[in-house]
Amino acid sequence: MRVKFYILTVLMITTLLSGCLVIGKNKEYQPFDSTELDKLVPGQTEATEVTEIFGAPSKVVELANGNAYVYKRTVTKGTMCWLVLLTFGNAEKQHDQLVFFFDLEDTLTHYGLSLDADKAEYGFPD
Repeated sequence: MRVKFYILTVLMITTLLSGCLVIGKNKEYQPFDSTELDKLVPGQTEATEVTEIFGAPSKVVELANGNAYVYKRTVTKGTMCWLVLLTFGNAEKQHDQLVFFFDLEDTLTHYGLSLDADKAEYGFPD
């Protein structure tokens, strides 16, 4: 009888402590090439040249004095742990974003860049 109780206890503890750990990464990402940015000259570069270099923008925003082309790259990293009675996880999403501003004649006036996609990290909740 004691052997059955011991086996049952070990099976219950093993079941309660078993679980699964998942680490994942979603990459909607193609890094921006800084040498390509050096080719752009505000006041001279046309919108068609920008799209030839960087492809179609993620979004086009119409402004009162022209347009803005938004290019966005995203990296998401996640960690999840499932135990029988406890589940916890974390997902972090970071972006690289490049925005070109054009006047009414589709000539580049200026651009802005933020590079944060490489800062996405795996981890558990704080």
